[in-house]
Amino acid sequence: MYEKISINTPLKEEDILKLKTGQIVLINGIIYTARDAAHKRMLEALKIGKPLPLELQGQVIYYAGPSPARPGTVIGSCGPTTSSRMDSYTPELLKLGLKGMIGKGKRSSDVIKAIKDYKCLYFAVVGGAGAIISRAIKESEIIAYEDLEPESVRRLLVKDFPVVVAIDASGKDIYERRENC
Repeated sequence: MYEKISINTPLKEEDILKLKTGQIVLINGIIYTARDAAHKRMLEALKIGKPLPLELQGQVIYYAGPSPARPGTVIGSCGPTTSSRMDSYTPELLKLGLKGMIGKGKRSSDVIKAIKDYKCLYFAVVGGAGAIISRAIKESEIIAYEDLEPESVRRLLVKDFPVVVAIDASGKDIYERRENC
């Protein structure tokens, strides 16, 4: 079994290349939330020459739509959404410098190819664990598309945010692993 590895954002290529599929990683720093509606808006903005609401270089996007925060908490439950919903947008964002994605489930062959081409990572978190995961979120701020409510783009400050490397920079995919029982 792998030991837990701590990394900081924005991601650096040397850190990305060291990580392997199956490793447990604790992310520290800033990550962003964005789901399919926000991804669609970002790509539409790019098509008409408008800037994105965040600098993508080295950043990590968490495919999540947090629930409202209860009194005294930073954020509500913040579990992952199905990553394949972002697959049509992902290669373009990776090309522009995005280096990490967090979600749940398999990715398309086009996304895996882009992960290899641009030396990126796809991390998985356990669905249904949103309340537990939210404990690693220390700050939350909506930075774009507030009208999308839970699907708005948020800037999160995280400490020891637990993920598993699901697809590493070489394209090795945890969902395709076959081992004898």
